[in-house]
Amino acid sequence: MKIISHGGKDTVTGSCHELRLPDGSGILIDCGLTQGRDQSSPEIYFPVEHIKALILTHIHLDHCGRIPYLLAAGFKGPLYCSEPSAKLLPLMLEDSIKLAVTRDERRVNQILKEVEKRVIAVPYGTWMTVGSCQLADRSKILDQNAKLKTDNCKLSTDNSLQFKLQSAGHILGSAYVEIESRQMSVVSRQMEKQRIVFSGDLGAPFSPLLPAPKSPYRADVLVLESTYGDRLHAGRKERRATLRRIIERALSDRGVVLIPSFALGRTQELLYELEEIVHRNRTRFAAKNLPWEELEIIVDSPLANRFTEVFRDLKAYWDAEAKRKVTSGRHPLSFEQMTTIASHQDHLHAVQYLKKKARPCIVIASSGMFSGGRIVNYLKELLPDQRTDVLFVGYQAAGTPGQDIQRYGPRGGYVVLDGRKIDIKAGVHTISGYSAHADQQNLVNFVKRMRIQPQEIHLVHGEQAAREALSRKLEDELPGAKIII
Repeated sequence: MKIISHGGKDTVTGSCHELRLPDGSGILIDCGLTQGRDQSSPEIYFPVEHIKALILTHIHLDHCGRIPYLLAAGFKGPLYCSEPSAKLLPLMLEDSIKLAVTRDERRVNQILKEVEKRVIAVPYGTWMTVGSCQLADRSKILDQNAKLKTDNCKLSTDNSLQFKLQSAGHILGSAYVEIESRQMSVVSRQMEKQRIVFSGDLGAPFSPLLPAPKSPYRADVLVLESTYGDRLHAGRKERRATLRRIIERALSDRGVVLIPSFALGRTQELLYELEEIVHRNRTRFAAKNLPWEELEIIVDSPLANRFTEVFRDLKAYWDAEAKRKVTSGRHPLSFEQMTTIASHQDHLHAVQYLKKKARPCIVIASSGMFSGGRIVNYLKELLPDQRTDVLFVGYQAAGTPGQDIQRYGPRGGYVVLDGRKIDIKAGVHTISGYSAHADQQNLVNFVKRMRIQPQEIHLVHGEQAAREALSRKLEDELPGAKIII
């Protein structure tokens, strides 16, 4: 078998990897869009006639955004993903199609129906044989508990290619993929197994809401992400304290705190942490004459609000801590200080109101890398105001406006947004520990905790410096493994 990368081989975005089988057929793991400096045409430039199936690790656009283009290129196979991802995927693709392809409702619905009928929801931890499932009937896929049924999939029993999804702890529904091939050896005349693991994006231990990923028992070959392969994150307790301190300092001049955030994953984690901060500091002041329990937290992203509603329906996939909060009567994703903005008109009104009044509040808006979305309107109006503070809590890809603000903002520089040169007088802060990605030590631990460790590790989904740093670390920790950049 061969591993061929059609995207994400040496970039942080655009993940799309093919496992080419001995008979010439192939399986895709992810089919994502490129972003930032790496942005390229979303068109599918590789042949798809031989692709038997697409296995999706999670529904961030840099892993799933090219699915409509894959269908347009002639892909006819099923799309396997976890049960939560099967429910969230249509929401993500609908928004993406409207932004990048067409706003014609009839055409959007046609594309979504074509995607949805191919989706096969797979439970975590269950071996499946590629091709053993009938295409999903969306009208029958939900039961009364909003949990996706997989009755249309039978367990694998033969000796062909099998796969299994395991929780990756990155976002709700994220998975890493174990693929096992069984082939008759021409030498020994016995059945031989090979286990290949695609990590997708791995989450850090102790992330809000999600259980920590557990390493697989075995991998002969590992395709491993390396987004933060050259750095370490702060611990959760420390980063929550840092988040509180930065917000209190930012609010000292009674300005607005802007937090760009991805609609899925990061927004919900931030809300969870902010609810905890408010709960723990009810009797303290976030700023002069502003108690924490009266601080307004605005979520200005229709897509994020829709995702948050689905998150609440999927409590079965939350970690034990989050479930205990719900049992005790708390609502970590829907609390009193939280305000949501839906309509575009209300959004524009909020931007102008905050520009004139500079009311102290926190605004969470997408997109996470400033590549579009409502956060851009806030920035155009509020970046020149020195009372404003911008707080980064996630990765900013090279070539994005987010990275420019991180780099030039502290030096009083500028950023170009929608063709306009905007001076940066706002404060700029970064808390890398809130990334949904594992750091260097987390990635190394993921490998070392396998009982049977890989002989070969391919490093993908990272910038060159990150991949090189992780390669050196892995060579030190696993001297017997072959590390491939």
